[in-house]
Amino acid sequence: MSLPRAALPALLLLFGAGGCASEPSVELGGRHYAVEIADTDEERARGLMFRDRMETDHGMLFIHDREEPQAYWMKNTKIPLDILYFDNARKLVAQQRDVPPCSAGDACPSYPSNAPARYVLELNAGQAEQMKLQDGAQLHFGKGIAAPKD
Repeated sequence: MSLPRAALPALLLLFGAGGCASEPSVELGGRHYAVEIADTDEERARGLMFRDRMETDHGMLFIHDREEPQAYWMKNTKIPLDILYFDNARKLVAQQRDVPPCSAGDACPSYPSNAPARYVLELNAGQAEQMKLQDGAQLHFGKGIAAPKD
């Protein structure tokens, strides 16, 4: 089915020029990131495994069922990452910067939060340094992300 040329401006307003207008996003350190949401056990377990790259302004937001100490690893992850841990109030409580890829399977080391966390944001390595992130930084949810009810 083809659409009349006159319908194009309306579709761009509805969906945005770059895709769906409801793409989940977060704001941190004055920067906006489009994020994939991992909020099930299966999605959290797979994370960013097997990916060769991630756009600079993208990330993955892991949402856990409760606030507790977290530990992430880089099993089958091919890109270096910054792993940022946030508490229930979405305050940064721990950072693991420039975490290298790991192809050692179950022998890959884990990177703990060392503090209770509910949200984990993975960004390309170097982003935290560029933003000069310090513990206590606030993570803001954009459209497409609903804070879980406790």
